[in-house]
Amino acid sequence: MKAVIETGGKQYYVSEGSVLYVEKLENAADEKITFDKVLMIDGKSGNPYVKGATVEGKVVKHGKAKKITIFKFRAKKKYRRTQGHRQPYTKVEITKISTK
Repeated sequence: MKAVIETGGKQYYVSEGSVLYVEKLENAADEKITFDKVLMIDGKSGNPYVKGATVEGKVVKHGKAKKITIFKFRAKKKYRRTQGHRQPYTKVEITKISTK
């Protein structure tokens, strides 16, 4: 069974057993989580969500992505700014996809 879920302002195509990296969630590690914003299950789409459909998962860990470097400059003006950023994420393993 396959589904499309929405979390953190993004959409993810998932199936049972898949592992995905989503925007940071408040759940602790090894805690169960339920996604109720399901956009599609096995080709049946909702308007905007499929009623009664849930996707359950387990939070594996929290972490930070690799550092990206932001560099701004203006030519001939002696303006240079360097900044780094590491985006936090949550690693989630999908355990069950269900409909009512």
